[in-house]
Amino acid sequence: MLNINSLSRHYGKKEILKDISFSVKPGEIVGLVGENGAGKSTMLKILATLLHPTDGSIALNNLTYKENRKKVRKLVGFVPQDIALWDEFTVEENMVFFEKLAWKKKSKEELKQLCLDMKLEIWQDSVKTLSGGMKRKLNLAITLIHDPLLLLLDEPTVGIDLKSRKEIGSYLYRRAKKEGMMILYTSHDMDEIISLCDRVFCIGNDPFYQEVLQESGKEVFKL
Repeated sequence: MLNINSLSRHYGKKEILKDISFSVKPGEIVGLVGENGAGKSTMLKILATLLHPTDGSIALNNLTYKENRKKVRKLVGFVPQDIALWDEFTVEENMVFFEKLAWKKKSKEELKQLCLDMKLEIWQDSVKTLSGGMKRKLNLAITLIHDPLLLLLDEPTVGIDLKSRKEIGSYLYRRAKKEGMMILYTSHDMDEIISLCDRVFCIGNDPFYQEVLQESGKEVFKL
């Protein structure tokens, strides 16, 4: 389980996150919504161990972030908004390259199966020839090489076609429910949030997102 207690983050005098507390259970997909600048990306970067909170505590499966940062890092996967791939490499070469940097080792056959499971079937194609949806899938596949316990996704389907969005959503749902992976997911697409997430947390001051979700009947909590 992921437990976040009284988390705050300041940039100088500017307060980005204030006294945030929530938890995520194994197998749960949790949405994080709010206006631009509300602190969604900052929250994910803190959970990915890329930023330190100003105050508060975080624990993943009883490992506290403050005392067990290196151990926690091995259990977390983070997909930022920006795609980070080698354009001149093939899909295979990208997977093999990033596997060498991963916490967990996988054979080439396992890497290929991971891509196939995500309907990324163009193993020998150069990344520069791929569609936006295929690049997003590959970016996600690379993050999943070490089988993270906690997966953090920052707008993972922005700018891609509906078919790719549906395929990514279906794959994430299967992984969460079958393996107990915890997923924290940010998106401005409320249809995506409604269809994929078990619960939704709303941060920031704009009530728009909370109102839209409540109208749909989705369980949403204000942080």
